[in-house]
Amino acid sequence: MRFNKLLDKEIQHFINANLKTDLHSLLLKKSPFPEVSMLEIMQQIKGKNVAQKKFPYLLKEGIIFPPNLNLEQASSQATAEYKAENLKGKSFLDLTAGFGIDAFFLSQNFEEITLVEQNTELLEIVQHNWNVLDRKARFVNENLETFLKSNSKIFDLVYLDPARRDDNKNKKFLLEDLSPNLLEIQDKLRDIAAQIIIKLSPLIDISYLISVVKNNSKIQIIAVKNEVKELLVLIDSNRNSEDVEISCINLQSNEEIFSFNFKEEKNAVSEFSEPLQYLYIPNNAVLKSGAFNLISKNFNLKKLHANTHFYTSAELITNFPGRVLSIQTIDARQIEKGGKFNIISKNHPLSPAEIKKKYKIGDGGTAYLIFTQSQKGKIILKSH
Repeated sequence: MRFNKLLDKEIQHFINANLKTDLHSLLLKKSPFPEVSMLEIMQQIKGKNVAQKKFPYLLKEGIIFPPNLNLEQASSQATAEYKAENLKGKSFLDLTAGFGIDAFFLSQNFEEITLVEQNTELLEIVQHNWNVLDRKARFVNENLETFLKSNSKIFDLVYLDPARRDDNKNKKFLLEDLSPNLLEIQDKLRDIAAQIIIKLSPLIDISYLISVVKNNSKIQIIAVKNEVKELLVLIDSNRNSEDVEISCINLQSNEEIFSFNFKEEKNAVSEFSEPLQYLYIPNNAVLKSGAFNLISKNFNLKKLHANTHFYTSAELITNFPGRVLSIQTIDARQIEKGGKFNIISKNHPLSPAEIKKKYKIGDGGTAYLIFTQSQKGKIILKSH
């Protein structure tokens, strides 16, 4: 394998010694090793730096990292570990293995593991790393369509993460525009597995998904520290019900999972109120789910405005999936010039930058200023 030269002890020592070195300045230097280029060395430095935050389980001696694009497209360890919870069986198939992060965790409670990846060099890297980590699998260097045509095996779980960019690197969201075309292969997938998990962009429309995916049992919206990272579709081949459970997960927070049936939101109605003592701001996974009325109903909260997804109550609700602030309504003249605030602007004509300029305030501190609207019009809320 062409990357084996990178495993030389002297080269690995050089890589580890330069993890904090500016890569631009490093690129201008000549490689001290004739057998590897500085570009190859830099890629390993980048990989180790990414792994520190994104998948620390790979910070082991002998691990090889792929090009930037593969690092960017790979799931984080946090989301992969969550996806793997409560999954087990005999046989697992990943049809789009990529750098193998999801496969490593999803397959941990399966006896037989098959990884399909059309990129030869990437699959060689994954196979090498799995050997280092003492994990066994069957590695298949084919594209997904070729594998499905020749495969006759039944799996307990099939996982895939379709490519979401075209040849010109433009983002794609409709299932028929992805690679592979999920609408074309969904019947074949159900023929070879009882359970199917599909990872999709968090930007995809949930109503659209429910309308086009057959046997859809669950949709999981996964955020990490309130940044929505991915959306999972869970398909149960034996399920015929049209009810779809949606779960909103905010990892690395203390917030509980908010789950509901998609039909419940259609039937839910919000009540409205001017700001009371507490303000509730749903996390971004909940906002992505579109459960704007159900969150109000389930937690007995009043909404400020039909287009403002802020909620309020006189009594404190502690298990809310999002941020809770103790607030008071203030007049613009009460804003201290030169003060520092965390500024939130929702359903308000001024952006945070415009607010800072107009009121001569800066970012920081522990207090919040919330510029929004209630049913009576524009309001300013303050929280310490």
